[in-house]
Order: sequence, then C-alpha cells, then structure tokens
Amino acid sequence: MTDQELTELIKKVSQEYFGKPFVHRANFNNRLKTTGGRFHLNDRHIDINPRVYQIYGMPELIGVIKHELCHYHLYNAGLPAQHRNKEFKLLLEQVSGLRYAPNLTTGKRKHKTIHLYECTRCHLKYQRVRKLDTKRYVCGKCHGKLKFIKDIQMLS
Repeated sequence: MTDQELTELIKKVSQEYFGKPFVHRANFNNRLKTTGGRFHLNDRHIDINPRVYQIYGMPELIGVIKHELCHYHLYNAGLPAQHRNKEFKLLLEQVSGLRYAPNLTTGKRKHKTIHLYECTRCHLKYQRVRKLDTKRYVCGKCHGKLKFIKDIQMLS
C-alpha cells in the first residue's frame, strides 16, 4: 500500500464513520516502533506505522486509523483531543476504534547484559546494567575495592 492509497483509505473511513472529510495528507512512517500512528498538531497530517498493516492486516489498520481520526476531528472542532479526555473516549467508543496499538515488537527480543562485581573485602556481589569504573567506585557497605567478575546475558 502506498501513501496515496493510505490517504484515500483514511478519507473513506473519515467520511463513513465520522461524516466529516479528511482534507490533509497521511503517510506511512517506518520510524514509528511501538505506536500504531501519530496525529501531528502543527500541520494536521497523520503518520501510520506500516507494521500494523504488515502484521495484522486491514481490520487493525482501520482501528488505528479511527483512533487517529478521533484526535484529528476533535482537535479540528476545538475540543480536547487527548487520550484521557472523556470526549475522546466517547468518540472512540462510538466509532469502534482501537484504544491501544497492537503489539508491534513481535519476534524482537533484546539481549540485556548484566555486569557482575564483587567486593574484595566483604565479598558482597553487585549486579549492574551499566559498567562501573572499578578505580572510581567502591563497595557501599565496607568501602572495599570492587572486582569485575563476569557479564551475564539475559533476554528481556
């Protein structure tokens, strides 16, 4: 699906579910990672995450479009258009839009490295996500020197 086809789809959904025209542009934005879409207040265009369409297909894409159009039409009417406002929640429920974006990080699991340190005096062990400068930092219990033990790879 191209950006032009996406804009036409949004115009159709806007007219069908909201009874109002969508007169701005819409495009796919590959930089969106976890969000389904984004409505820009400054020029009122809509960005959609292409992974919504690739992973879940047309029904979920239309749900995300309805969500973004709720922001669009409420903002254009001068009403509060944030997620927490009752006007937004009511309109979203009326058009059966998605409240939350579907999970778009499927299959991507990051490896997290845990650095293990031990005090040379009291043998207290420390687990840290960031590396420590052992010349600069000391044990918080006895002020003994810290010694690097090993890195532990964990899935997050």
